[in-house]
Parts: sequence; structure tokens; C-alpha cells
Amino acid sequence: MSAYQTLITEQQGPVLHITLNRPDKLNALSIQLLQELGQVMDKVYANASIRGVILTGSGSKAFAAGADIAEFAAFTEEQGATMSADGHHVMDKISRCPKPVIAAVNGFALGGGCELAMACHMRFAAENARFGQPEVNLGLLPGYGGTQRLPMLVGMGRALELLMTGDLIDVQEAWRIGLVNKVVPAGELMAHCMKVMEKILAKGPLAIAKVVDSVHACFDKEVDGITTEVELFGRSFGTADFKEGTQAFLEKRKAEFQGK
Repeated sequence: MSAYQTLITEQQGPVLHITLNRPDKLNALSIQLLQELGQVMDKVYANASIRGVILTGSGSKAFAAGADIAEFAAFTEEQGATMSADGHHVMDKISRCPKPVIAAVNGFALGGGCELAMACHMRFAAENARFGQPEVNLGLLPGYGGTQRLPMLVGMGRALELLMTGDLIDVQEAWRIGLVNKVVPAGELMAHCMKVMEKILAKGPLAIAKVVDSVHACFDKEVDGITTEVELFGRSFGTADFKEGTQAFLEKRKAEFQGK
């Protein structure tokens, strides 16, 4: 991986660790950071040796404490729309990634930071994490998918409350409403994420990718989710991974998937 100014990337075996690295700004999502994150995700898609991603923030205070307000305070309507569209493009690369992407939320996940965490396939959070979409305090609404993904995760009523009040919630409340998959002690956060990642990577990678596609189809207004599931289920029968998985089950051994 080449060096980035706002990110630290390190591949450990098949897992790429991405760390948002603007600790002096609580890892706020600058335009440059999002551009670099998009570039890294392109490499994740293209690099077969990368089979999963764990995303976190530098330091112990924040995963990402929102967007960098100073960058867009004087934006016009057109510039604001472009900023939102560009941000959505990066978030979609993450949410639709055929390889598992886990958010290790190690502190504040506010505004764009919460949206980034929600774009990941799952979220594990340290006990000091806090979540919120406080954009209304700036006369704005979330622009990186918060109005879309938050209702999917926690339901319309609870999402509207959080979006309209701008209230922050602690990690236990985030877990209670379904925004967080699990709460773990800060010192165990990365180990827990790796444990879950290793469990996923032991499964058939083609099946994992199809799970991502099929789940997204449930929320895609342009396609029928059931039809997508039927099609992807059928395609699975033509893969070597399916043959290996079923044969391993019948032979009572661990499957050795090849992603073919």
C-alpha cells in the first residue's frame, strides 16, 4: 500500500486495517480523507490477497467526530450537493464491498463518522463510544447516507428522533436499538473484531459476496430482493466453493474454500 496523508493502512495476512489518522481533528472526515478512503477501497476490490477490512480511528477519543466543518462552511448549494454525492460514492464502495468490512468504533462516531460506521457491514464498539447525527444543529441534514441507513438499522421512529433532535446516545443505547452489534471493553475491541473477521473468512468468499448483494437488494427500489436472492442462490450451485462446502459437510471435515 502507498502512503496516505490522512489514513494508515496495514495488511495483516488477509485483513487490511484502515485507521483514520487525523487525531488532532478527532479524525474528522475531510474531503481529502474521503478521497483517500475511496482510493483504498478501490484497492480492496482489486487485490485478491485482501479478503476483509477493519476500519477504526486513531487515538482513544474518536472513531470520527463528523465532517470537517471548516471546509464547507462557505459552500454554495452546488458545492454542497457535489460534496454529498462524492461522499455517497465512497460510502457505497464500503457498504457494497464483496469482502467483509467491520467498523471498530473506538470513541465518538458523530455526523459523517456515524454515517461511515453505518456504511460498514457491522459495528463493534468500545464502552466509551458515542453516536449521533447532530447535523440539524448546523442547519443541515446528514449528507453521507444517514437519513437512509439509520432507519434501516434502528427503525423509522427512532431514526427520526435522533435525526431531528441531534441528540447523542451512549454505546449501550446504540446497542439496545440495533445500531451496534456488540459492546466490548476498549482494550479488547480489535481482538474481538479480528475474531469475528476470522470466523467470516473461514466461510465461502463467493457466498459472502452474494450475501452482501442480496441484502442490499432488499433496500434497492430498482430491484426485487426475492428475485435477486433466488438468482444468486442458483448461481452458488455452479461454484467450486459450493461443491467443496457440501462435500466437506458430508465428510465431516472443515471446508477449504478457494473463492472459485
